Amino acid sequence: MLTLAAVLVAVGCKGGGNHNKAGAQEEKPQYSSKGDEGTITGKVSYDGAVPELKKIDMNQDPNCAGAAGDKTADDLLVADGKLANVFVYLKGGPTDKFTFPTPSDPVVLDQQGCRYHPRVFGIQTNQTFKVTNSDKTTHNIHPSPTKNQEWNQMQAQGAPAIEKKFAKPETLIPVKCNQHPWMKANIGVLAHPYFAVSAKDGSYTIKDVPPGTYTLVFWHETKGEQTQQVTIAAKESKTQDITYKAGATAAATSQQVGPALVLP
Repeated sequence: MLTLAAVLVAVGCKGGGNHNKAGAQEEKPQYSSKGDEGTITGKVSYDGAVPELKKIDMNQDPNCAGAAGDKTADDLLVADGKLANVFVYLKGGPTDKFTFPTPSDPVVLDQQGCRYHPRVFGIQTNQTFKVTNSDKTTHNIHPSPTKNQEWNQMQAQGAPAIEKKFAKPETLIPVKCNQHPWMKANIGVLAHPYFAVSAKDGSYTIKDVPPGTYTLVFWHETKGEQTQQVTIAAKESKTQDITYKAGATAAATSQQVGPALVLP
C-alpha cells in the first residue's frame, strides 16, 4: 500500500509539473525594443467618380440643426484622389508572438456639432476609452461589439466624461447615437500599437515596427477591406500604397504585392 501511494504521488506531481509548463508556454513575453524597428508609410488613393456628399437633415434636434460645422455626410471623404478615414493595421508576425504595454493616455471620442470626432480611430486593449460631449444637447453612445461587452449610455450636456475599456481585440466596432441616427464612428481595438488612420491627403504612418513579415490590412467602412503582405527588415522604411476603385464592393481582397497597388 505504501509503495502504491508513493507511485500515485509521484505521478500526480509529474502531471502537475507538465500542466504548469504548458501554461507557461502559453504566456507571451512582453516585447522589448532592440532599436532596430522600421516604419511603414503610404497613401490611400481613390480611383473613379466620387459620389456627391449628401446633406444631413438634423432638424429633429434644433440644437444640432443650429450648431456650427459641416452638415454633409462623412462616410466617404475623398480629396484630390486620396481617401481619408481608412484604418490601417498590422496582423500576424511579431504581433502574435509578444504582448505590448497598454498606453496610459486615454483615447478620446468627442461629440461636437452632433458628429463624432474622430469618425475612425484605433485603441489598444484595456486602454482607457474616454467619451466627451461638447454639444448643447444630450447624446447616446452605443458601441455594438461582437467580442467585447456591448453598452449603451446617455450623456447630457456638461456631463462628466464616460470612461470604458475594451478587453479583447476587435476590428472594427461600430458606434452610433440612438438620439441622432446620422452620428457614426468606428473603433479598431488591437492588442498592439501598430495601426494608423489615413489623413485627408490619404497618408498614413505606422512607426516602430519590429522586423518581420506581416499582413497589412486596409479597412474602410463603405469600400471594404484590402490586404497586402509586407516584410520589414531591421531599421527599414517601407512605402505601401493602395488604391480603392470607385466601383469596388465591401468584399475583402488579398494579394502579395509591393507599393502602389491597385486592386479591383
